[in-house]
Amino acid sequence: MLDREGFRPNVGIILLNAQNEVWWGKRVREHSWQFPQGGIKYGETPEQAMYRELEEEIGLRAEHVKIVGRTRDWLRYEVPDHFIKREIRGHYRGQKQIWFLLRMCARDNDVNLRLTDHPEFDAWRWHDYWVPLDVVIEFKRDVYQRALQELSRFLTWPANGQDRRHGARYLRQPRNNPPAAVQNNSTGNVAQATAGSAPTAQCGNAAETAPATASNDTATGKDS
Repeated sequence: MLDREGFRPNVGIILLNAQNEVWWGKRVREHSWQFPQGGIKYGETPEQAMYRELEEEIGLRAEHVKIVGRTRDWLRYEVPDHFIKREIRGHYRGQKQIWFLLRMCARDNDVNLRLTDHPEFDAWRWHDYWVPLDVVIEFKRDVYQRALQELSRFLTWPANGQDRRHGARYLRQPRNNPPAAVQNNSTGNVAQATAGSAPTAQCGNAAETAPATASNDTATGKDS
């Protein structure tokens, strides 16, 4: 179900590690990268939808993360007509999203892209917070920039300012086999896709608190 303006309620997730790098996923069989996101089902709050999508898309549960912040209000993007099914053209305009900033308390090998029969991602990596928007599908770029800018106020940066580089973790790589060398998608360097390479974040920091919730939080429609 859509709102009066034709937008479907949705959540976006920016997941941080201990170095304030973000979880960056490659869409299945595509060359585009994005953050986890998904629709809010009937009767769900954005927070409930966020935890559900987090588990469905990357296999992490509520105990694996801590909410650091969220956007104050909905961020909207319109979807071009050629991406919209014919039967809903003229009614559906796009998505309106609440974005959550999360701190990961788990290890890298807790991520599971194969939890469902229809995975959203086939590879992932840690990336510097300011992700390159040219690898994001064009009509989402403005919302990504606005979400990253708004949520950056919650960050505290590591004192050493190290520039860490990680190779991508692939969907089909067996989890119990030795890591294979993979191509680092941002630098062109070959890196080892090692599970648990980033330190586990400490999520007992009371300074990281989410802001007040936005209005109209309970969805009244289902995601398609």
